[in-house]
Formats: sequence, structure tokens, C-alpha cells
Amino acid sequence: MTTARFGERTTFAVEVGGPATPGLRTVDLWLANKRLTVSDNAAYLPSLSTYMQADAHRVREGDIAPCPFPGYEPGAVFRLLHANETKFREQFWFMRWTEITDNVSTYAYLDGDLVIVFEFWRKDHSFPEELGRAFSARLPPESFVGIVEEATSMLDADSTRNPR
Repeated sequence: MTTARFGERTTFAVEVGGPATPGLRTVDLWLANKRLTVSDNAAYLPSLSTYMQADAHRVREGDIAPCPFPGYEPGAVFRLLHANETKFREQFWFMRWTEITDNVSTYAYLDGDLVIVFEFWRKDHSFPEELGRAFSARLPPESFVGIVEEATSMLDADSTRNPR
């Protein structure tokens, strides 16, 4: 089976491949030319689709907070959010999409575009030089929503055809 790509790796992309194991499908997520799913890309489709659609809904409805620290670069915003109390920063949590993203801390805010800031945190990360570095992707909110909606349409169709 060929991989279907939605979006662009340089900003945000979802790549859907073939079956990983029974009940799981290979799904790779990309932000700012970084593959988020280096530790685990075997996704249980019903859960993944639900979480993806929830974030797309938040973005579509404008339920993403504005930049909490205007004037700061995205990497500094990440550090400031990460250092803040959980209650404050949880409003910025983003892309918490099952175990395939549990190797990365991700926040989002609006600053004209949707800005997604992230950092890999696992010590066994495939690219140790990326540990502790904050990265960011910026894209129009409607682009993010469109990519997620296209990808989840495919995931939902596959989940219906191949139930567990």
C-alpha cells in the first residue's frame, strides 16, 4: 500500500500508511520538517481520529488562545509555557493524539496564524541533538483544519472497512 500524505512536511503533514499490526495503522505526523512519530507510529484509528477531530474543531471555532507572551519568539514562548503551572499551560496543550505523540510536548496559540511549538523529551529519542530544543511550525488555521479533516476522513473510512 502506498502512503497518503496530507499537507506538507515543512509545516504540518499527516502521512497514512498501511497496517502496522492487527487493529493498528501506520500514521506519521510532521511539523516543521520533524517527524513527531519517531518512537511509535502504530495508531489505533478510532482514538486517533477522535483526538485529531477535536483539535481541528478547536481551531475551526477559534478556541485556540492568542499568544500568551506577545513579542517573544516561538521557542521562548514554548519555554515560558513549559515552565508555567499546569493549570495555565493546559489551555495551550495541543496534538495530544494518543501514544503516537507521547514523545513530544506540544502547545499551540494564535498569532495571526496557528503557531505550534514542540519539543522532543524522551531520552531514547532517535535524534539526540533535537532533545531540549524547541521547534515551531506556523500555518493558516484553515490549512490545519483542512489537512486534519482530509486525513481523518481516510482514517474513518479505513476504520469502518476494517473494524477490530
